[in-house]
Amino acid sequence: MDTSDMTDTRRPGGTEPSDDEIAAVMLAARAIVAITAQSVAALDDQVTLPQLRVLVMIASRGPLNLAAVAQGLDVHSSTATRVCDKLVHAGMLHRSDNPDDRRNLVLDLTADGRTLVDSMTRNRRAAIKDVLTRMPPSQRQGLPPKLRAFAEAAGELPDTGAWALGWTTENPVRDPGGSAA
Repeated sequence: MDTSDMTDTRRPGGTEPSDDEIAAVMLAARAIVAITAQSVAALDDQVTLPQLRVLVMIASRGPLNLAAVAQGLDVHSSTATRVCDKLVHAGMLHRSDNPDDRRNLVLDLTADGRTLVDSMTRNRRAAIKDVLTRMPPSQRQGLPPKLRAFAEAAGELPDTGAWALGWTTENPVRDPGGSAA
């Protein structure tokens, strides 16, 4: 096999990604961002983007307190309180006392909040399935472990029915008995 036409643009040592690898991931990211934007737009102004971030975080991690939400969003606790108050008022979040520490509030999705996140996830899944269906099976072969490795390297949490990358901090924050909300 003649390899004279094959060029490797990697830096010396072969540990750095090539320009071609970076460009391919950036192109795929553009497509994924477009799919994501369409699934968020389908929510038809039911929630704001910060509110959606809270719903997705709780959907993917389970019940959280306000301090954990503020840390996950990287905002001041008063900002997290305002966002969560609006979601409680809209019927998307349920706020209750922590049974282990009544000074601490716990936030969880209501049925309406779960329905909204599930609907968005279904829409996104259908759009991704449509794109993958248009790819020849031979090009899809080997894709799952490579994409999982990419997601893992980016700090993504395992799939729990929701997604988080870029919407929450890299580590799950559960502190139902910690700092007061």
